[in-house]
Amino acid sequence: MKKLSLTLTAAVLASTLATGCAPLLIGGAMMGGVSVATDRRTSGAQLEDQTIEVKAGARVREQLGEKVHVSINSYNRTVLITGEANSEEARARLDGIVSGVENVQKVLNEVEVLAASSLSSRANDTVIAGKVKAQFIDARDLMSNAFYVVVERSQVYLMGRVTEREAARATEIVRQVSGVKKVVRAFEIISEDELAQTLPKKS
Repeated sequence: MKKLSLTLTAAVLASTLATGCAPLLIGGAMMGGVSVATDRRTSGAQLEDQTIEVKAGARVREQLGEKVHVSINSYNRTVLITGEANSEEARARLDGIVSGVENVQKVLNEVEVLAASSLSSRANDTVIAGKVKAQFIDARDLMSNAFYVVVERSQVYLMGRVTEREAARATEIVRQVSGVKKVVRAFEIISEDELAQTLPKKS
C-alpha cells in the first residue's frame, strides 16, 4: 500500500481560495481538477471512486439524515469526509458507514461537531477553491490536474497521487493563498520513478 500522508499544517493567513461541489454536498466545496486523460488513477479506480461517493452519500443520508452536514470525496479509494455533525456520536458513526462501502480502503474523517456551515461560508469556500486551482495552473513546475482540492470552512484539503516534491510545492502555494486557515495534506506519495511511468511516452 502506498504511503498516505495526512499532515495537518496550520497556516493562519488572510483572504481566499478555490474548489467546487462534492457528490454528497450536505456542505463544503470541492474542486477535483482531474481530467480523465491526465488522471494518475487507473480507469478502474476512477470508476470505483465515483461509485464509492454515490453509495456512501446515500447511506449517510439514509442512516444519519439531518444529523450531519458533510461532503464525501473519494480519491483512489481513500475517502475524505468533511463538514459538520450535531454530536460526537453522529460523527463517529460516519466512519463505520463509509468504511462499510465496497472498495473503500481508508477513511479520513475530518468532520467537526459544529452547527452546519452557513451559505456565506460555503460561498467563501468556493472562492478559495477557485483561487487555489488558479495558482496550481499558474505554477509551471506542477501538473495542476494531479491535485484534488476540497475546501471546508477555509481549510484546504489536498489529495492526489504525487511525489514528495510535488506535495511540498503544492502545500507552499496553498499556504500563500489569502483566506486559507489550514492546509491538510491527504496525499498518496509516489516516487519520481512511479511518476515517470504515469506520464505519456514521447514518440
